[in-house]
Amino acid sequence: MNDETFLNEQVDVVAVFRPGRTMCEPIRFRRKNGQDITITKIGLRHPVAHGKRMLHMFDVTDGCADYRLEFDAERLTWRLTIEADRL
Repeated sequence: MNDETFLNEQVDVVAVFRPGRTMCEPIRFRRKNGQDITITKIGLRHPVAHGKRMLHMFDVTDGCADYRLEFDAERLTWRLTIEADRL
């Protein structure tokens, strides 16, 4: 990711759960300004322990920008934490 902007923005996410996979896959999210982002590719995804909570990090792209989404498995909330322009 280049030219990163660090955020802490709660977002609404549409995700799918596919048979045989252990984690959901985000496919679209809506920012608080109403902008809808359709995810075209999921890059890295990894779980991170945050105290007793488990956060699942997803590095995704819509082809124009890169984003990092965090899913809080205890609170069942999504946050957009990084946005970066693609070069």
